[in-house]
Amino acid sequence: MSRFWNQRVHTLKPYIPGEQPRMAKLVKLNTNESPYGPSPRALEAIKASADDTLRLYPDPTALALRTAIAAQANVPVECIFVGNGSDEVLAHTFRALFQDDAPVLFSDVTYGFYPIYCQLFGLTYRTIPLRDDFTIATEDYEGPTGGIIIANPNANTGISLPLPAIESLLQRVSEQVVVIDEAYVDFGGESAISLIDRYPNLLVIRTFSKSSGLAGLRVGYAIGSPPLIEGLTRVKDSFNSYPLSRPAQVGAEASIRDEAWLKQTTARIITTRERIITALQKRGMEVLPSTANFILVHHPSCSAAHIFTALRERAIIVRHQGDSPRISDWLRITIGTDEEMDSLLTALDDILPR
Repeated sequence: MSRFWNQRVHTLKPYIPGEQPRMAKLVKLNTNESPYGPSPRALEAIKASADDTLRLYPDPTALALRTAIAAQANVPVECIFVGNGSDEVLAHTFRALFQDDAPVLFSDVTYGFYPIYCQLFGLTYRTIPLRDDFTIATEDYEGPTGGIIIANPNANTGISLPLPAIESLLQRVSEQVVVIDEAYVDFGGESAISLIDRYPNLLVIRTFSKSSGLAGLRVGYAIGSPPLIEGLTRVKDSFNSYPLSRPAQVGAEASIRDEAWLKQTTARIITTRERIITALQKRGMEVLPSTANFILVHHPSCSAAHIFTALRERAIIVRHQGDSPRISDWLRITIGTDEEMDSLLTALDDILPR
């Protein structure tokens, strides 16, 4: 600590990202990255952008990228905001759209950045417990609120909330912003984008980091009514007018136009996910029903900490969030290639009690 810090920094507990270890022959199943990489068209566009124009600032409005996103989402371009990964888009959302006079509401098991953004921006918050089966009960999101955010599919659990449940929440909450964080929706969830034209307080946030295989490019976006987008833009332009580089803009634009690649790779991941769920269940593990590119698993007689350590000794990295009480004895496993998942099963056969 330093006496030169702002007082708020002293109390911050920063988000801890999934580790990026450098190990030989590593099977990396801890940060929900795509095992198949980005669209070849995206790679070509990124390479082509590495020319003399890099001496110039990028388009601060990212108009070409926003136009491509708007066409895919079937909304006006004025409904699109882009930023440096969905994390930055989320941060701007907390600052621009959530109110100071009542708590922000989100689940007790969800994306770990939500409470940190509240601490950073001086917002109060209240966590809403998931049901015993780890599903979200939107009817529990009652009382005074400065805004609501729900990850769907939910971070860490992978469980999806049906679209009618989201619409029911929007019908009850009209004076505050409701954010649906859809980082994993392409793996089997149902997007809330279709509701935007009916609910001006709805903001949907998405990312190119997961299904598009562009985690290293750092591009995220939001879709919502023009007044919400204007609020985000005001905060963005008070912080950094140029959040996306030229390569990031053209790479993401090319990626979103390659729908065939997205469908092909997400279908492969879904097929592998369903196979692995069945295989783990046969090995005595409890697996939550997932519509994401990861699964949350638990063994009744072998602790998550033991499995995590034993896998790491075999150069297989998964995510263990031991400081999250409700899932402290669960492991989150990213869906990798079939070969990587077979390596996981082989290791578990050696680790788990027979």
